[in-house]
Amino acid sequence: MLPAATLDEATRTLSRDIFQQLIEINTTDSVGSTTTAAEAMAGRLLDAGFAPADLKVLGPNPRKGNLVVRYHGTGAGGRPILIIGHLDVVEARREDWTTDPFKFVEKYDYFYGRGTQDMKVDDAILVTTFIRFQREGYRPSRDLILALTADEEGGKSNGVNWLLKNHRELVDAEFVLNADSGGVTTVKGKPVNVDIEASEKLYADYEVSATNPGGHSSLPVPDNAIYHVADALSRLERAPFPFELNAVTRVYFEKRAALETGQTAADMKGMLRTPADAGAIARLSRDARYNSMLHTTCVATRLNAGHANNALPQLAQANVNCRILPGHSAEEIRGELNKIFADPKIVVRYVDDAYNVSDRAPEKKAGAPVMPRPDVLKALEHVADEMWPRAPVIPIMDTGASDSIYTNAAGLPSYGVNGVAIDQDDVRAHGRDERVRVAAFYDGVEFYYRYLKALTAR
Repeated sequence: MLPAATLDEATRTLSRDIFQQLIEINTTDSVGSTTTAAEAMAGRLLDAGFAPADLKVLGPNPRKGNLVVRYHGTGAGGRPILIIGHLDVVEARREDWTTDPFKFVEKYDYFYGRGTQDMKVDDAILVTTFIRFQREGYRPSRDLILALTADEEGGKSNGVNWLLKNHRELVDAEFVLNADSGGVTTVKGKPVNVDIEASEKLYADYEVSATNPGGHSSLPVPDNAIYHVADALSRLERAPFPFELNAVTRVYFEKRAALETGQTAADMKGMLRTPADAGAIARLSRDARYNSMLHTTCVATRLNAGHANNALPQLAQANVNCRILPGHSAEEIRGELNKIFADPKIVVRYVDDAYNVSDRAPEKKAGAPVMPRPDVLKALEHVADEMWPRAPVIPIMDTGASDSIYTNAAGLPSYGVNGVAIDQDDVRAHGRDERVRVAAFYDGVEFYYRYLKALTAR
């Protein structure tokens, strides 16, 4: 188990209360409201003494509000640092969970609830950090801007994108810290390494469909639309995308190999050789975490077909969600899916963030991996050495995707940094019974307080 950071009781209580408040505000795209959460956090900051002029809750519609907070520094250290995190969470059904996903539950040394990993845990930490700075009168060397936003997990009103397009002056900065990535990798609570996200995959959804004139189910036909889609998905399951390394993933595996033992260490070293050891790649790819770092991945996530139990389906559809390695475009992968399916009855169309469906996908590729800037990395190494001795800082490629896609595209270099520890075999983000260790949460509270000070102390 990680030892919990030494926090005064007032900070522990404050951070826990904020965490609970956020978890119990439903911010799903279907029925929730990020505005409610943004206003609740604005209230917390106003109560702590922030000036109303330094807080903005704004967005494109009443349910999709974003909170932007400016904490004033001396300006001696340069332009502001923007810290981003999203308030929305993935849908969760009560019947799938052991506990109510929208109730904050503490049991067995864990906090449970939707957002305890992704990422209300970090939102609570960041709000707590700003309040701690305010209470002690800390003056950073530059302004700190916190943006807690809507629709990172899906929906038509992505908050970071909207703010950059409509209120760039509120979030303009020298660089960005994204608390939605990075973190402390642990095994059974023991720290192994501290991740800093320096690259990420490109997100893309595809509609895979087949049609048929339909008819009475007593007269089956060989080209049943459901069978075509099912066969296409089976081919996808058996057709992994090619192995690739980039500048960030190569460094990651070089450093991680030194921390491993036995077959895993040998396989990482074998994979890094030229030519790479095919057997080592195959063995590492059995681990979902490593597989997603070595390949573009595409997986079926939804199915829909038919209109009656006694009728042949006129339409069968599946959603295929892809996480694409840097250097490849969504349109390129759409073409690869067509090759894998190899079925003229199957149509593959691109689905954008607003759920619009089109025959072609964007040609734009994921951004090239960029190693972290020295000041960001040095401060992280300093604090990590204080809190998790012998756990090295390792640049990593996020195998998902985040709002850094918008900030990087806007010319704001972005790095994924947070201090919450999660066991590498207990990643429950987007899944049932999402949870975080109580001790890991309080360590995360202390981490961001120390880290921002390390970056901005005069």
